[in-house]
Amino acid sequence: LRRLTEDARSLLIFDEVITGFRLAYGGAQARFGIDPDLTCFGKIIGGGLPVGAFGGKRRYMERVAPAGDVYQAGTLSGNPLAMAAGLATLRLLRTMDYAALEARTAAFARTLGDILRAKGVPVQVPAIASMFCPFFSATPVTNFAQSKACDQKLFTAFYKQMRAHGIYLAPSGFETGMVSFAHTDEDFARALEAAEAVDFRA
Repeated sequence: LRRLTEDARSLLIFDEVITGFRLAYGGAQARFGIDPDLTCFGKIIGGGLPVGAFGGKRRYMERVAPAGDVYQAGTLSGNPLAMAAGLATLRLLRTMDYAALEARTAAFARTLGDILRAKGVPVQVPAIASMFCPFFSATPVTNFAQSKACDQKLFTAFYKQMRAHGIYLAPSGFETGMVSFAHTDEDFARALEAAEAVDFRA
């Protein structure tokens, strides 16, 4: 995409609303070594408060008002509470061990997959960084078409029973699960214990 956009003289814009500060402190662009022109971020910029942001290369950002001719404004732009919370969050994340969190997430995803397959259901649980996603499929899922072919009835049964055991996952088979630095080994163990109790025959 970087090469294609350069050849077409167009911008490469990264949507890091989900991947920003999750795939790495520098997001997907840092993890994969790609240099986008602009990047969009979500609530993490405000420490979880309702705000978003975009940024990028100086030559494009200088086009944005009040410096330039592209008007941009928002109800929550520069909100002092959100900015203070965001700065505190980013300072904290800078000190965190991303490699350790990734290893814990990968181990959790592997064990979750083993537990579910032992129940006789086809499942893939790919993981990257602090994200994982159970796909009820016999074959790997790498694109949207393959995810649509997954067994959504199995996912719904899994989701509802996990929720009944106090484990709150994303309610759609098209969304990712996200682990944070706040999750403890006890949290992982409790989630796996809930998965052990899931009964797909119910």
